[in-house]
Amino acid sequence: MAIELNHTIVKSRDKKESAEFVAGILGLQVGAPFGPFLPVETSNGVTLDFMDSDDDEIVAQHYAFLVSESEFDEIFARIQRAGITYFADPAHRRPGEINHNDGGRGAYFDDPNGHNLEIITRPYGSGA
Repeated sequence: MAIELNHTIVKSRDKKESAEFVAGILGLQVGAPFGPFLPVETSNGVTLDFMDSDDDEIVAQHYAFLVSESEFDEIFARIQRAGITYFADPAHRRPGEINHNDGGRGAYFDDPNGHNLEIITRPYGSGA
């Protein structure tokens, strides 16, 4: 059996702003609206379906994106140009740094709703 993640719903205060932020930073496209959702599709076919939420507080989620070395450079440059604070760790204790876990590079940053986004060039546990 081949089990794959197909999509996940990302709650946001403003789905358009949130989808455009993630798509812009990652170099992806915002798709056509589908019901109450605004999708951003990754290269492996998984969509982040952004949805407006009436919740007073959005519970922060973590989304990690495996990228190539050249994609990391492009994304990281967009993060820096936008003046987004980035961290080497998920607890946000090492600002202005990237990590080199498993011989790759990684960085964490927040979207406008406080979701913790991560870019990595090597899957965790892959070794150096």
